[in-house]
Amino acid sequence: MPSPLVACVPNFSEGRNQETLDALRAALTSVPDVKLLDVQADASHHRSVFTFVAPPEAALEAAFRAMRVALERIDLTKHKGEHPRMGATDVVPFVPVRDATLEDCVGLARRLAERAASELQIPIYLYARAAARPERERLPDIRKGEFEGLRERIGRDAAAAPDYGPPRIHPTAGVTAIGARPPLVAYNIYLDTSDVAAAKEIAKRIRTSSGGLPAVQASGFAVNGQAQVSMNLLDIDTTPPARVFAAVEAAARERGVEILRSEVVGLIPERAIIGAGAAYLKLSDATDHLLEAKIRAAEGERAGAGGGPTLDGWLEDLAGGTPAPGGGSAAALAGALAAALVAMVARLTTGRKAYAGVQGRVAAILAEAEALRATLRRLVDEDAEAYARVSAAYRRPREDPGRTRAVDEALVGAAQTPLATARGAVRLIALAREIERLGNKNARSDAKVGEALARAALAGAVENVRVNVQALSEPGLGKSLVEEAERLAGG
Repeated sequence: MPSPLVACVPNFSEGRNQETLDALRAALTSVPDVKLLDVQADASHHRSVFTFVAPPEAALEAAFRAMRVALERIDLTKHKGEHPRMGATDVVPFVPVRDATLEDCVGLARRLAERAASELQIPIYLYARAAARPERERLPDIRKGEFEGLRERIGRDAAAAPDYGPPRIHPTAGVTAIGARPPLVAYNIYLDTSDVAAAKEIAKRIRTSSGGLPAVQASGFAVNGQAQVSMNLLDIDTTPPARVFAAVEAAARERGVEILRSEVVGLIPERAIIGAGAAYLKLSDATDHLLEAKIRAAEGERAGAGGGPTLDGWLEDLAGGTPAPGGGSAAALAGALAAALVAMVARLTTGRKAYAGVQGRVAAILAEAEALRATLRRLVDEDAEAYARVSAAYRRPREDPGRTRAVDEALVGAAQTPLATARGAVRLIALAREIERLGNKNARSDAKVGEALARAALAGAVENVRVNVQALSEPGLGKSLVEEAERLAGG
């Protein structure tokens, strides 16, 4: 069985000095089992973003070694760039990738925070899912005032006290935010104007905090004489890049401005690019025509793996005398069916003259529904796999000193899968209602059924989160999971 894997995406306040960038790279890759996937360095922002994957312990060690190099080589008193910054190592997020949970990443974040504060004497703030205080979940709230402002506040203002480390800013390395989060896409759009005010106005219009698009952070900058809308897309299944691009383009044209180009900083899941291409081409069935996907499917069928059971076979398994697949898998399947119905109604609307005015939005709904369908289909299998890990942990001898921890870790992982289902279901409820309103009137009943299935998926998923957390030896370990599930259910 493959070992657990997490991603780590440290951001450093250096985008110009190649020797320093090489030293950071060397520090990360000096740890065995670390795979460096991507490095993005931007001279205008004077910032670099490294993306690597590794087993959890290796990821923690690599991040610490790179933080030490940044402390030694980066002096914020001499640093100027477009991007707001507060530390030589500005931010270090951990992201679950395989057989790891957000709770696992929260633990890594806290351990790294404690070690960096103790050994490097850098004040550390915990953020995102690792935040110890609600007001520190968002990076912009922590970073207010940047290095210079925090230098004045830490030690004088109790609200600025770090979670770990000395009550004073490091004189050259500043402070660092360390956290845990789901996958995030850093996405920038360049405008064909030097007027940074236009970028700032557009950013304000589209970001969540100003009432714009959900799960979007945005700011406006001037980069090499061009206005740039700089964004973090916190959940691409809720707000995909294609939707963001369309919103920025519309807002820009209202100001007589066009888009020159866009860029991804770091890495992006392939479903976001496929969905964007399908939306742009107004291609309603893009996923049905992907050559590589068809080849993978054919190879899987020939190998007897990857094709999965027939629907009848899966239902037989569900009705059988074993606990997996169970309710969590059924909830995910209900969500996948909901997504399929939303996609169907969108396709029945695509290309119809009577709905010419909504074709752009319908294409975006279709792309998002297809992405959610793929995600939820995967979660059908992952829920059963998560239960198998719980069962294996319970089978360990009761006298085994590591049994309780193994069971707790497996239960937290088993709660993560239905939580992902719940997130997708909430988004599908909104999409089903929207396509019912916008889409082909002859398919309204299908949209209503899609919404009903999405609501069933949400209810079932939330119940599975609660059950797994209640089984923990310390339910507080999964408190954040239950809280998020209940927020989703209440929304």
